[in-house]
Amino acid sequence: MEESWDFEFLSRIADSCLSFLSEFVDDWVANDMRVSIFKILLSWLIFSLIAIHFAWKVYGNTVNDMYYRQGTGQNGGTPDAGPHLSSWDSKAGDSPKTHQD
Repeated sequence: MEESWDFEFLSRIADSCLSFLSEFVDDWVANDMRVSIFKILLSWLIFSLIAIHFAWKVYGNTVNDMYYRQGTGQNGGTPDAGPHLSSWDSKAGDSPKTHQD
């Protein structure tokens, strides 16, 4: 019984997709204002994505190097502690806190 339900479900999905595609093709061929605007926006999107792809191919390493922090330290070029601070300011005689499991 589950097999017939699965087949019916897949059949409905396939029919829905085919009807959507046939309506889309009919609208595409009709060449009305909606389709013209859609074609313009779709071509602009594709052109932009291709331009971004080629720009990243050419300038990607340069951009990556600009924002990559080089050097040693906790965040690349950032030192672990300030030069005037040896550690957290604490009162003399206080033992440092440790983590215990």
